[in-house]
Amino acid sequence: MAKPSPTHAGDPRLLALGNAIRHARIDLGWSQERLASEAEVDRSYMGGVERGEHNLSVINIGRIAEVLGLSLAELFAKAEL
Repeated sequence: MAKPSPTHAGDPRLLALGNAIRHARIDLGWSQERLASEAEVDRSYMGGVERGEHNLSVINIGRIAEVLGLSLAELFAKAEL
């Protein structure tokens, strides 16, 4: 299980991104497990992403956006970043 970032967990930008990911996932009717599987990340990691606990790499953000059918720009716009 991935541990939350000791420095960045709860950062408002990570919370906003996680919230945008959660809403996009729910709009698709997907479980957190399905999104994690499609993005090739662990389900517990995805849970932490949605809670704003992980400082994601660009590669992981890109994978998540892609499987949600969004560009990086669209995902960041949904997060108001």
